[in-house]
Amino acid sequence: MNSHTLGTSPTAGQTPALDAASACWLKTLDRLERATVADPAIRVLQRGIRSLPLGGMRDLLRGRPLGHPVHPVLVQVPIGCWLSASVLDFVPGAQRATTTLTAVGLAGVAPAAVAGWADWADLPPEQARVGLAHAVSNVAAVACYTASLTARLRGRSAKGRLWALGGMAAVAVSGALGGHVAYRQAVGAHAAT
Repeated sequence: MNSHTLGTSPTAGQTPALDAASACWLKTLDRLERATVADPAIRVLQRGIRSLPLGGMRDLLRGRPLGHPVHPVLVQVPIGCWLSASVLDFVPGAQRATTTLTAVGLAGVAPAAVAGWADWADLPPEQARVGLAHAVSNVAAVACYTASLTARLRGRSAKGRLWALGGMAAVAVSGALGGHVAYRQAVGAHAAT
């Protein structure tokens, strides 16, 4: 359910170009939610994840002790590190720091991804479809940041910066998709009560 379905307009008072971009994004999300081509794979993946013998770890990964999902908390490590590295890419003499931040961001991906998959396994079809696109965007981001780290370690900081820019673009798309999944979930929970 997008904001148009809720009776609100996210684009009121914006420039025509922003209105057009917003409309295009919402139309893309609607199409993605309705696309059933990946449903057989999604069902298999969701069943497989739900069948993992995680015991109490599943509740921890889902954030039950916190009272909310832990995935949004864990993604702060890679996003924060990579955004900081992007800022420091414009600071002379900060190559060592950007390399370290890129590496720490990559190290933070696994816990965030595991928690995300644990949440995703229980999503309804529309959200699971967008969630899968979110995961694919994350894979693209990790690939870019892995290439960035490799270039930086080889002393090719300019190439590392370019790969990081691509990674940051993928992170932005992934974040927008993940936000849509979370927003749909929140709207769905309110509609059910």
